[in-house]
Amino acid sequence: MSSIAIFMADGCEEIEALTVVDLLRRGKVTIDMLSTTEERFVTGSHGIRFETDELLKGKDLSSYDGIVLPGGMPGTMNLKENGDVQKALKEFAEAGKLISAICAAPARVLGEGGFLKGYEATCYPGLEEHLLEAKVRTDLPVVRDRDRITSRGLGTAIPFALELLSYLEGEETAAQIKDSIVFSPKDMI
Repeated sequence: MSSIAIFMADGCEEIEALTVVDLLRRGKVTIDMLSTTEERFVTGSHGIRFETDELLKGKDLSSYDGIVLPGGMPGTMNLKENGDVQKALKEFAEAGKLISAICAAPARVLGEGGFLKGYEATCYPGLEEHLLEAKVRTDLPVVRDRDRITSRGLGTAIPFALELLSYLEGEETAAQIKDSIVFSPKDMI
């Protein structure tokens, strides 16, 4: 069974974060919500306050297979400015482990941090210039390139989570979860 850490900062986009947590848990992936603050409670960008599982500070991340960074403002900038987040990203990049982000986080955290150099990536529209040295893709809601998965925003949270499931547990598991939640993009308005 795979194990993922999702870093929750004050000001994160609640739907992007919690959709990933929900769908990965449905797919039997262990996903721990780690607060990047000094307490387990985080307040999202729309004022929704929720409790995380643990604190990032002092947490041994070596057993995790990957990291997820939700977007939102000012959450994305709080992730970017957090030394523990930056340290973890460097360690996971060096180990070839999964690094994933959605919305502004691929651009402002991964792109500006050099974690997408030579990778295909996408991000929230208008932030593409921050995907430094990446091959920018604006034609897809989710881009998976080797051990990096990026996505565009709240409206792509379900496809993002399903792509994470596919990467971690296989296409069959992702398809089962997709069917169980009755997700069909072609039926959308």
